[in-house]
Amino acid sequence: MKRTKRTTLLALSAIGALALSSCGFSDKPAEGGGGEGGEAVTLQMLVPTYSTGTKGLWEGVIRDFEAEHENITVNLEVQSWENIESVLKTKLQGNQAPDIYNGGAFAEFAAEELLAPASDIASQETLADFQESFAEAEKYEGTQYGLPLIASARALFYNKDLMEEAGVSQVPGTWDELHEASKKISEKTKASGYGMPLGSEEAQGESLIWFAGNGGNFGTDEQIQVDTPANLEAAQFMKKMIDDGVTQKDPGATQRTPMLNTFIQGKIGFAYGLPQTVGQIEDENPDLNYGIAPVATKTGDPATLGVADRLMSFSADEAKKEAVGEFMDYFFSSEVYTDWVSTEGFLPTTKSGSEAMAGDETLKPFLDLLPNAVFYPTTNPAWNATDGAFKSLMGELGTGKSAEDVLKSIQAKADAAR
Repeated sequence: MKRTKRTTLLALSAIGALALSSCGFSDKPAEGGGGEGGEAVTLQMLVPTYSTGTKGLWEGVIRDFEAEHENITVNLEVQSWENIESVLKTKLQGNQAPDIYNGGAFAEFAAEELLAPASDIASQETLADFQESFAEAEKYEGTQYGLPLIASARALFYNKDLMEEAGVSQVPGTWDELHEASKKISEKTKASGYGMPLGSEEAQGESLIWFAGNGGNFGTDEQIQVDTPANLEAAQFMKKMIDDGVTQKDPGATQRTPMLNTFIQGKIGFAYGLPQTVGQIEDENPDLNYGIAPVATKTGDPATLGVADRLMSFSADEAKKEAVGEFMDYFFSSEVYTDWVSTEGFLPTTKSGSEAMAGDETLKPFLDLLPNAVFYPTTNPAWNATDGAFKSLMGELGTGKSAEDVLKSIQAKADAAR
């Protein structure tokens, strides 16, 4: 499969905190001055790594922004997805919350009044440009807090050469077909059949792909529901994949990023990937003979995981919030935003961005899956704890623990966070 340009779907939200003083934060003046009348303002920005080029992309945006806003300095910190939540927690505890934060779940922060409404940190023109469905997903108790950066669907990437070597003629569309095809690849080639990342980077993502494939989910904004019959059946099949040796070794210690790198090097038969995985293949192994198909589900009916990330702001200082707004309006302008999104390989969340990128054929397999996507319940304040429970406990499927016990343990963590 060839591609001509990178594209990405992501949801970013930028938010400035209100009432931080009641939670251990103080309304101290912005660093270097109050920011009024052109006085200097310094913003702290914390973001995760989406690709090897993420840091350079943000540095370029910041450099160009600062050239147009001489009174605003943006200090960038980049962390892995595996570490960023613990880094944020440490910063919050130390009264060093970032002024701009790129992350996933946000309802817990909004419930604690650590975030400012989106209207405080972006112009109405910028807010009106977001697709309505994405803007709606950034609301907590009726108020929008996040600015959607990207959203992404997952699809099944498959290695055509390994399938041929193992005698697999049909791309699997059901769980049973995926198990059988993965088994043949594991037994007849030197590669692993299926890549199952249940490490701390994204165990929750791998799990929801399987749960959605049986009509399951993680619940709603009102109630987290992990231990359900549909989810249990999916988790039991995941365990069967592990126990039957059709996955890579030690799924519980496997992170998504290195797993996908292994697929890209031709050493895994099947793996769930993102839109930007296409760009990584083009950059790192353009000769890989691969294809993209819908997620394999229990019955073959369409379903997938949809992921949305956002930009938020924990800034309590009015001058800083104004500076954050200047940055958001600049970043989400069509030319700047579409360049960032297309380079990272995601899909845009803005109307202007969608219009600008509508002709990219590499997006089609993922766009076709979006209507059947199941998303994380990020508007539920208990989601952060649930997310952490998946990352620390779901890998126990590979250590002999039953699927029933694993889901009950995760559900208990979710219930305790209500």
